[in-house]
Amino acid sequence: MEDIIQSLETFGLNELWILKIIGVSIAAIVIHFILAFVLALLLKASKKTKSEWDDTLLVATSKPLPFVVWVVGISIVLKIIGKQTGDELFDVVPMLRDALITVCFAWFFWRLINGASDRYLAQQSDRGDSIDYTTVDALSKLGHLVVIVGAVLTLMQTFGFSVSGLLAAGGIGGIAIGFAAKDILANFFGGLTIYSDRPFEVGDWVRSPDKDIEGVVEKISWRYTQIRRFNENPIYVPNALFTTIVVENPSRMSNRRIKETIGIRYDDIHVMASIVEDVKAMLKAHVDIDTAKTLIVNFNAFSASSIDFFIYTYSRTVIWEEFHNVKQDILLKTADIIAQHGAEIAFPTQTIHIANSADDGGIRS
Repeated sequence: MEDIIQSLETFGLNELWILKIIGVSIAAIVIHFILAFVLALLLKASKKTKSEWDDTLLVATSKPLPFVVWVVGISIVLKIIGKQTGDELFDVVPMLRDALITVCFAWFFWRLINGASDRYLAQQSDRGDSIDYTTVDALSKLGHLVVIVGAVLTLMQTFGFSVSGLLAAGGIGGIAIGFAAKDILANFFGGLTIYSDRPFEVGDWVRSPDKDIEGVVEKISWRYTQIRRFNENPIYVPNALFTTIVVENPSRMSNRRIKETIGIRYDDIHVMASIVEDVKAMLKAHVDIDTAKTLIVNFNAFSASSIDFFIYTYSRTVIWEEFHNVKQDILLKTADIIAQHGAEIAFPTQTIHIANSADDGGIRS
């Protein structure tokens, strides 16, 4: 026994506080490896379950939780050393421990939000459902904002700052900040309106008759919306603008309209009724025309050098390229019908009538 005590004295390990430090360190290491082993088993087991959300929860926990173990273990070691040495510097250890644990909680929720959004998008893609990137992005950003604000307020409370006083001061200072940053706030609430009302989403083709805005939406942030014009130039539109202008979203149209006026010669007026009837019958039989929508073919006007009839109907497709193929087919078939009746499509002409004068016997034009 005396030999053992002498050996401890040789290494300076006869002090109880040093043995406590060693014990806590060993315990932290053991708990860390046990926790890593248990998490690995749970992750493996979760792969066999039908629900994929347990995987998301375990993945979000896998890094912050072991870090908490080390934070607690190191804080206990530092507390033991501080108690033994009596140094006031170690009095901040509990505060730092609480702050780091708060950061770990924020880290966990941040990873959970990212994992949940990625998992949801993956599920929608696997099912072949339409993916609402805009809503997922909005909820993800809102979740991140809540995590940041909650973590900052908790850290301030941990370090001794008065959160209630800060909130009270923020109410007064918020007025001044609101005036100074009214454009930023307007864009923020404009973005919130876009996220809630969803007049358009990423990937939609939008345009505004009020402003020179037209293109495909590439990104919606809290401050601006990025739109790619059809000439491939990007434009960045402040979100506040969308609360004051009219926005068209052709991507959500149910049909595309065909509206054409066609003129034939005045000499062919006797076959106008037959042409109109045949064109209408052709449209009703056309597989790419939506006959449930308005379908009109009528003699419409006596023009300067033609008599006109118009076609008003809707295609089934909304795809731009396919629509033009359908429209081309309709116009060519209409031209064939006109030709079958021995008529011709009119082009601008002028006829000069020269009248005889009974008074001078001459001719005047």
